[in-house]
Amino acid sequence: MEEMLIGPYIRQKRLDKGWTQEYLCDGICTAPTLSRIETNDRTPSSSVLKALLERLGLPAGQFFALLSENDTAVNKLQKKIRDNKIRFRRAAEPDQSAIREQILYDLKTLEALGGEDNRFVQQYILSTKASIGTTDGPYSLEERLEMLMEAIQLTVSRFDLKNIPGFQYSIMEVTIINQIAVTYASMGDRKKAISISRRLLKYIEKYNKDLEKYPRQFCLVAHNCAINLALEKQYEEAIELAQKGQRISVQKGDYQFLPGFLSTQAECCFFLGELEKSKHLYYQAYSLYAVLEDDANCAILASEMKARLGLEVPY
Repeated sequence: MEEMLIGPYIRQKRLDKGWTQEYLCDGICTAPTLSRIETNDRTPSSSVLKALLERLGLPAGQFFALLSENDTAVNKLQKKIRDNKIRFRRAAEPDQSAIREQILYDLKTLEALGGEDNRFVQQYILSTKASIGTTDGPYSLEERLEMLMEAIQLTVSRFDLKNIPGFQYSIMEVTIINQIAVTYASMGDRKKAISISRRLLKYIEKYNKDLEKYPRQFCLVAHNCAINLALEKQYEEAIELAQKGQRISVQKGDYQFLPGFLSTQAECCFFLGELEKSKHLYYQAYSLYAVLEDDANCAILASEMKARLGLEVPY
């Protein structure tokens, strides 16, 4: 197997795509910095290397990088925050406050570790704050949208919602665009949310299908898009998208969004008059949410099952 240093490898992949240095590094580093990386005159930090590889559509996991003690601490803390964000979303209202306080405390620590000049850490902090709020509660939807737009523009300075396929995105950037779509839906503009999600899904399918995290990316966006399609009474399209997400979840062994795909199908089948199928899907979705200890969604589903089909939860 032919070996190649990482700098020339990045340069070759950039040239294969016909990109200028300015296009590849926009929002990541300066063109002179990229030039020094490509000629091996500079070793990039792990965050810069990861962002460059993801923008090129390359699986960053196949490259070995020596991490500094600070990089290791940042990565460890970000994982802790991600895990707590999942707990926060799944927790019932009374339990969210303590989890939120822990996340906010960890974000302060992360900011001290990452430094004010690390735009990737700052982007992560800003988008996380937008999603969980402050100790006084959530931000207004308008504030959240403003924070998310600020976060994406830290690394994609010319970002335009109307031209999502016009840029290359990291995994974090895809997540933020999905958050923007979710925020528009919460503001009552589901049509705009669906439009953003559809364009983002096309981007993911075109550019990120070979990435290790493709299943998680697709399912994250498809999950929210299917919910909004169902709310807009576009039941057939919602079912088709949810079924695709279900297949990917099962094939890849990533079950975070699986109960959501099942519950969306259950809701759509109910409104299409397919009551037995709806009942079966509701039971499956509820059971999975219970296994995942997702109290918030268990409560929502129990209420829906009782009101629509007269069903009692299985336990």
